[in-house]
Amino acid sequence: MNTALKKSVLATAIVLTTGLFINCNQKKITTNDDFKEEITENTVAFSFNEAINLRKPVVFITGIDQGNETFYHNSRLFFKDHNYQVIEDQYSLEEIINWLNHNESEKPYGEIHIVNKSNAFKGLTLETVINGEKVTTESLRKHITKGTLPILQESINANSKIIFHANGLGDNKELLNTFKDALCADELPSIVASPYYSVFDGAFTQHYLAKPYYIFYPTANSPGKVDLSKEIAKKYPEEKDINWLDALQNYEERFIGEPYTKQFTIPLKFKLDYHNSDEEVPNFENQDEIIDFIEQQEVLFFEVEQLKIPIEKYRWSYSMHNSTLTIKGKATVLVVLKPLIKPYGDLQYITPDTNNKRLYAIN
Repeated sequence: MNTALKKSVLATAIVLTTGLFINCNQKKITTNDDFKEEITENTVAFSFNEAINLRKPVVFITGIDQGNETFYHNSRLFFKDHNYQVIEDQYSLEEIINWLNHNESEKPYGEIHIVNKSNAFKGLTLETVINGEKVTTESLRKHITKGTLPILQESINANSKIIFHANGLGDNKELLNTFKDALCADELPSIVASPYYSVFDGAFTQHYLAKPYYIFYPTANSPGKVDLSKEIAKKYPEEKDINWLDALQNYEERFIGEPYTKQFTIPLKFKLDYHNSDEEVPNFENQDEIIDFIEQQEVLFFEVEQLKIPIEKYRWSYSMHNSTLTIKGKATVLVVLKPLIKPYGDLQYITPDTNNKRLYAIN
């Protein structure tokens, strides 16, 4: 029943092991592991060096807003207002690399911004290749190993910076290092991303960073804001400045620096085919029995663990059609966002300076 899934996990492990030997540069890449809120202010948000004759910044908008979302719309306006070249309709890393290669000039690229809506659990929505799987460390390493990604040409050099505006990506050091292998040319560019949320078109400024705090519950089974506020306070005991109950009840920033909450869901889906299987088809009477079953299935439980959301925080259901058992889970994520504010002087946002190693991981 689980043979195909186990083979998939084994194949992924082989790709990752093989990929360790396929790098543009074998030198150790250092990253900044310590992000603190006592951040030194730098007045330059984004810059490119005229002295070394780089091209003006180019920005890739890599998705389309769904429903009431405005992330891509707001980021597009922000970069256009700063007179950056904005490129639309490039939804995969393959397309971005091809565009850079087809539009190279005598001047090397300076800043290359890649805007992608993401979260810390499901990761990027950017595709690896056209109509391919989403970018993860595993999928990207696989395409590097197979040679299915185009190679960047000499329009990228050591002065080029590839800056990702993707929520929390700066904490994923393994993926950032893999991007460095995928986006190298004759010289290695810098790969830059923040561990914070990138917020565009806030109530009081066009762009700022915010520190995220997470709490979960089974979708449609919220314990209530009071219980959630107690749980998140226990989870983050070092954070003394946030009134958690107020923050969970507040869905927008009403004054500069006010914490507020955003909500989204994380789905999971497993299909198990019992056709020609000697195993007995399970019958579940409650959530606990579904959870026990998943925990006993090594491959299924591995997928749950990868998302780093406790298994009991999902609302589980199942259905049976012919010989196929389908198990679905859905968790609601509440993220409290605390805008980064200067710790001194007037109440002001900290400028999102991509040269600031307290704000951005720079590989």
